[in-house]
Amino acid sequence: MSVQLNHTIVHARDNRESAEFFAELLGLEISGAWGPFVAVALSNSVTLDFAAVPAESITPQHYAFLVSEAEFEAAYEKIRVRGIEHWADPRQTLPGDFNRNDGGRGVYFLDPAGHAMELITVPYGGWPEV
Repeated sequence: MSVQLNHTIVHARDNRESAEFFAELLGLEISGAWGPFVAVALSNSVTLDFAAVPAESITPQHYAFLVSEAEFEAAYEKIRVRGIEHWADPRQTLPGDFNRNDGGRGVYFLDPAGHAMELITVPYGGWPEV
């Protein structure tokens, strides 16, 4: 068997709030809840397991997601309509916009726990040539 990422734990002040924010934004569903975890499954069978931890224990992380153009458009519309602060760059110097890096689109925003979320439609460096 080849090595595959199965799940990762995402620290949150409120695990349900963060899981619902993420799932709703990307048109996903909460796939389970057990103990301190609320899980959201991605299309490649990886789950993000949101865990409630004290706010002072949260170290902001970066999570990047490759999405289709249609998924990007739907999520970006929700970001705009809800007034979610967002940027075209990771340093947060280009507010209220998205980028067109590598021939696709990308946007950065924060989740309720302060994690830097990124949506991109083309992988960094572009699609591999076949």
